[in-house]
Amino acid sequence: MTLMPGVAPPPDPPLDLLAPNPVPTDPRKRVYAFELERDDWVVRLVWDADDPELLEAECRAPLYGERLPRDEVPKFWSVVKELVAPLGPLPVEAADPRPAPAPRD
Repeated sequence: MTLMPGVAPPPDPPLDLLAPNPVPTDPRKRVYAFELERDDWVVRLVWDADDPELLEAECRAPLYGERLPRDEVPKFWSVVKELVAPLGPLPVEAADPRPAPAPRD
C-alpha cells in the first residue's frame, strides 16, 4: 500500500473554551466561537481554522449606529485579555475599524 501525502488536517482551536460554531451556508468551514455576557453587552471570540493566526474579539451590544461608550471600552478589553490570557501576549491588528462620525458644524 502506498500512502499519498495530502493536506494536513486543520489545527485545533487555540482556546479550550471555543466551541464549534457551524456556518449554515458553508458546512465545510470549521469556525469556533465563545460568547460571554457582561452587563448590557456580549464579548464574542471567533476563530476560523482556515485562518488560524487570527482570533477575533467582538463586542456585541444593542447600539444602533453608535460606538460603544468610552467608559465601556476598557471593560471590554479587560474581559478579552482575561479570556485570551492562556495564549500569552498577542498582537492587536485592529481595534474598532469603523471611522469616527464626522464632526457636525
